[in-house]
Parts: sequence; structure tokens; C-alpha cells
Amino acid sequence: MSDSSSTATAAPRLRDFYEGPAVPVASGRDRSRRQARMLARALGPAGAAGPATVLDVGCGDGTAAAVAAAAAPGHRFVGVDWSQGALRRAAAGVPYAVRGEVTGEGLPFASGAADAVLFSEVIEHLVDPDGALAEIHRVLRPGGHLLLSTPNLAAWYNRALLLAGVQPVFSEVSLREIHGRPGSAVVGHLRLFTARALRGLLTARGFVTVELAGAPYHDVPRPLRPLDRAACRVPSLASILLAHARRV
Repeated sequence: MSDSSSTATAAPRLRDFYEGPAVPVASGRDRSRRQARMLARALGPAGAAGPATVLDVGCGDGTAAAVAAAAAPGHRFVGVDWSQGALRRAAAGVPYAVRGEVTGEGLPFASGAADAVLFSEVIEHLVDPDGALAEIHRVLRPGGHLLLSTPNLAAWYNRALLLAGVQPVFSEVSLREIHGRPGSAVVGHLRLFTARALRGLLTARGFVTVELAGAPYHDVPRPLRPLDRAACRVPSLASILLAHARRV
């Protein structure tokens, strides 16, 4: 079977999985707040030129967009998701919520229409991350901002787990149940990145990385949370990678 036919077959199954009510559609608040501050620094205040247009691609329940809008007032936020269930939840906190996708038919926006894109905890779920970043590159204006977050394959505890022969946190070998790793929730992670790999992919797809930061993971056991927060000072060890990149 060719790669293209495999991708086409996988897409409907993944869509059905993500429409399931038990699949999480939001990540931790701390990650959202840190990412929102990065976006606010990138955009600055809304000035005489008018508000910036920010697309929250894969908006889920709208949490990331709502937190970012509070940190960067005066700018225009649009939630985008292909899940109708997610859009219904997002509509409660996001002024505009539209259906669209970074694969298949693409995003329903003209080239260069956006000043910034939030891409929060999405890329790890995609069969084709290259195509998704190419579509985001298309809708961003030259010099526009990409704020991307994703779990870190090389998080401090994953390094220890691998040495012990344990499947790393965030990684999954099945969409039906957990095998060989801590945790109990199946969330559909297909791709995992280290800091180096994420930088390399962004560069290859026409972005320049401005900043790479870390964020804690909300499901780390309580006794380990101080250590997890301390690891954020070294992004390559952090639970979550936060990237600010600009479109070339």
C-alpha cells in the first residue's frame, strides 16, 4: 500500500477517534498562560494599524484562545477546528469559531491573512506535520508569528524511563489502550519531538525559531511538580516545548 493511500485510510479512523467525548481537547492552564505571554510579547499592543488577526488552529475547547485573548487584548482571535464538537465548546469563549483543517481541504483563509497562529498540542496528533506547517506558512503574512506547543519526547522523566526500558510518557503504540508506559488516557499521539527535532522541522518548512521555552505538564504526580517546573528553565528537559517562530 502506498503512503498516500495509507494516509487517506488513516484519516477517517483518526477523525472518529478525536470526536470521541472521552478524548481530551485542552491541555494544562500553565502551558496556555506561558504561551499567551509569548504571543503578547510578539504582537505588542493593538495600535493605529488595528488589531492583529490570530488564528487558533486546532482550537479544541477554546481554552488557549481565551487565555491568549486576555493576555493580548485588542487583537482579533479566531478559533479553527474540524471537530464540530470542539467548535461548539469553543464558541462559548471565542468570538469567532470556524471549521477548517491544516490537512485535506486546508484552512478557509486567504494566503497571508493571519498575523499569528496558535498551534497548541496539535502537531503531535498529525499524520503529515510537514503539510500542516506548509498550510500555516501559507496563511501567515511574511514575518507573521507561529506559537506552537507540543510534548517533549526528551522530557527529564522520559530520559529515565527509557533507561529503565519503559515506554516514554506521551508516546502511544495503540489508539485503543495503554501499553508499557505510565498513565491511563489514550490521546492519539502519532509524532513526538525533541527540542532539536522541532527546530529542524520548523526551519525546513520556512520558519525561523525566535524562542524556545518550556512548560510543565499538568498530569505530573504532585510530589514531582516542583522538579517539573524547575526543568522548564532548560527547554530541552521540560515536559512541554513552547516555540515562537516567524514565517520567512
